[in-house]
Formats: sequence, structure tokens, C-alpha cells
Amino acid sequence: MPTSVPLLHHADATAHLSGDATLRELIARNGELPVLTPTPDPFGTLIRSVNGQQLSVKAAASIHARLLERLGTLDAGTLLQTPGDELRAAGLSWAKVRTVRAIAEAEQTGSVDFAHLATLPDEAVIAALIPLPGIGRWTAEMFLMFALARPDVFSLGDLALRQGLARLYPGQSADGVLSGWTPYRTLAARYLWADNHRVKGGGEPVGEVGSKGQESKGLRKD
Repeated sequence: MPTSVPLLHHADATAHLSGDATLRELIARNGELPVLTPTPDPFGTLIRSVNGQQLSVKAAASIHARLLERLGTLDAGTLLQTPGDELRAAGLSWAKVRTVRAIAEAEQTGSVDFAHLATLPDEAVIAALIPLPGIGRWTAEMFLMFALARPDVFSLGDLALRQGLARLYPGQSADGVLSGWTPYRTLAARYLWADNHRVKGGGEPVGEVGSKGQESKGLRKD
């Protein structure tokens, strides 16, 4: 399966998704979303993503700042050489300490070639990441969406997305709905997250929800 190319603009995707009347209304209600671009640092992006899981944007940024202040850099060698107690003191849970060290070891040993993940098909990226402790399919799918800017990813492991499908497409098969959105399911998912935020918050539509690289915490089982 070939590697999908990140979207450079949303015009074609919006036109395709607007063929779905429900999604067309979501797009109109929530406005234009920023175009995602691939990260130049897949390793660092995955570390930061794990550190920010299940935290508010502010709390995640605070922990990231403390880690940088203590360590100076978050490269693989530094993370492996830093005692777990020190990582824990910066705000990481012990589970996250284990995960970031596993990611760092994978980078250092080459068991995951982070520099070349962008050259792999979606399922190959997922297969490379999920053997790492604390990284499950949901985390890998978020990485595909927000770190690699893959255009056709939809995570049924995400609670907010499942709730959005149930609310907007009652009684319809998820597979049937999603098949109509291919090859732009990532943008469709972002509109579901944006509309979910609008509905729950009771406020105006938003262009970007949550932290950079993660628009919804959803429900993960990693």
C-alpha cells in the first residue's frame, strides 16, 4: 500500500466531504480548519504527545517546560541516562516514564526508525509503534494524523469520534459512513471533534481544538 501524501490545502477535501449533507453542515458551522503539516521531529513529537496524554493543554506544556529545564534536551540518550525519579519529579507518571524510555530505547537501538516513519504506509507506522509499552492503536493513529499529517485516518478507538458518529448518524453503520469520507477521513474526524467541542461548550465554533497535535483526548486503551 503506498504512502499517502499530506494535504497542502483543504479545497478538494472539503468539496468531497460536502457530498455528505450532515458533514456539509458541520463544515459550515465550524469554519475552516488549519492545514496540518508533518513534524520535522517525529521522535520528539511522540515523546511530547505521550507526556501530554490525558492532561490539559496548560498542564502538558508545564511538564514539557520542566523537562526541558531539567534535562536541556529530550533526545534519546538524555532520556535514557536520566534517573526515573528525576523524570517523575518533572511531572511524568511512572507509566509515562516507562513509555518515554521505551521510545528512547527504540530510537537509540534503531528498532523504530523514526527518521523514516514518514516513508511508510499508515498500517506499517502503526505496526512499528504499537509494540512499545504504553503505545496502542489510538496513540499511533493520533501520531499519523497530527505528526505525519496523514489525510485518511479515523480512530474508532476515540470516544468523542464514536459519540459524534452516534449523534450525527443515528442507526447508520460506522463503516458505511466512513467509506464515503475516504480519502479525507482525517479532516472529517477533525470536524467531528470541532463540532463536539462546540456542542459541549455551547459556544462558537472553533478552528482548532485542544493541544497542538491532539484535538481530542478521546478514550484510549493504550
